[in-house]
Amino acid sequence: MEGDLQTAFGRNLAALRKQRGLSQEAFADLLGMHRTYMGGIERGERNLTLRSVERLAARVGVPALELLR
Repeated sequence: MEGDLQTAFGRNLAALRKQRGLSQEAFADLLGMHRTYMGGIERGERNLTLRSVERLAARVGVPALELLR
C-alpha cells in the first residue's frame, strides 16, 4: 500500500528511540532535527528521500534496511 515504507520507517525509528530511553525531543536534538519534524517522521507523515533514510540510519548507527523492515 502507499506509504507503507514511510510508516514502517517511522515506527522502527520510534521503537529505536524508545529502546534507547530517549524522548522525541532529545532524539531530535541528537540527530540535529526539529522535534516536530521528527514527530512527522515517526508518524509516517514525511516522505523522506532514500538519501535522507541513509543519513538518519547512519546517525543512529543501524543499517537503513533495518529501519525499513
